[in-house]
Amino acid sequence: MDDTLLLNVEGVKKTILHGGTGELPNFITGSRVTFHFRTMKCDEERTVIDDSKQVGQPMHIIIGNMFKLEVWEILLTSMRVSEVAEFWCDTIHTGVYPILSRSLRQLAEGKDPTGWHVHTCGLANMFAYHTLGYEDLDELQKEPQPLIFVIELLQVEAPSEYQRETWNLSNAEKMQAVPLLHGEGNRLFKLGRYEAASAKYQEAIVCLRNLQTKEKPWEVQWLKLEKMINTLILNYCQCLLKKEEYYEVLEHTSDILRHHPGIVKAYYLRARAHAEVWNEAEAKADLEKVLELEPSMRKAVHRELRLLEGRLEEKREEERLRCRNMLG
Repeated sequence: MDDTLLLNVEGVKKTILHGGTGELPNFITGSRVTFHFRTMKCDEERTVIDDSKQVGQPMHIIIGNMFKLEVWEILLTSMRVSEVAEFWCDTIHTGVYPILSRSLRQLAEGKDPTGWHVHTCGLANMFAYHTLGYEDLDELQKEPQPLIFVIELLQVEAPSEYQRETWNLSNAEKMQAVPLLHGEGNRLFKLGRYEAASAKYQEAIVCLRNLQTKEKPWEVQWLKLEKMINTLILNYCQCLLKKEEYYEVLEHTSDILRHHPGIVKAYYLRARAHAEVWNEAEAKADLEKVLELEPSMRKAVHRELRLLEGRLEEKREEERLRCRNMLG
């Protein structure tokens, strides 16, 4: 089949190369669409810019989720499953393609941990850079031009048919997800699965940070979210202590205390991290602060001080033996 069709969209022409199967899918908001694509220039050689099959991984977008290249949603929603079609798109639709391409290439090179789910976060910041790091994309950005997209539609899943990642949840869904992620993190921590617990706490933090960007700093709702975030960060720090990542604990707890100097748990966890990296004075100062703010923690503080003294004595003994061996 090789028919040129107009999609009633200015600057777009469609040619069906291989007919799809069944009826046109129901592309409701939140549906996940999986497809392969090849992007080409409109020159005589039809120079290939990107090809998802060469990367070896198909692309996913979520309908209604403000995908960077908005025209792709228009193209995909005109297709049937298994259909292969070629779309000519004028410059009005392709201006941001170099930025999308950069994200996809970085992912393919192992530089981008977010997967092929590229969305609008940080898009404006990208324009601030003079180079995208790829000569062909720099050229395309300087001189926008029509592009050809060959797309093969692989699958369309309704929102209930796949597990949605937290970044594509609505604000209400993010808020509902947080206590579930928090509870799952606590359960995993009790089981000693610290890596998995860390991931759950981090996911919940990302949800809350995203919601917090929509609030005015230091106002009531922002502060409420900040309190929830700090609780999760401190739980995350407990996982880091178990994984012996002490300097990261020092970084996170110090950051919290810079903005919120009255959080007892932050001082307590920072004290434990200081003790592990032999910062005796800092550990003792933090434990004294814990006692000052929360006298009921006296027993826990004294236990930590005894542990610290024991470890310091062991270290001193090791140093004495080392000196003896050197002199001997």
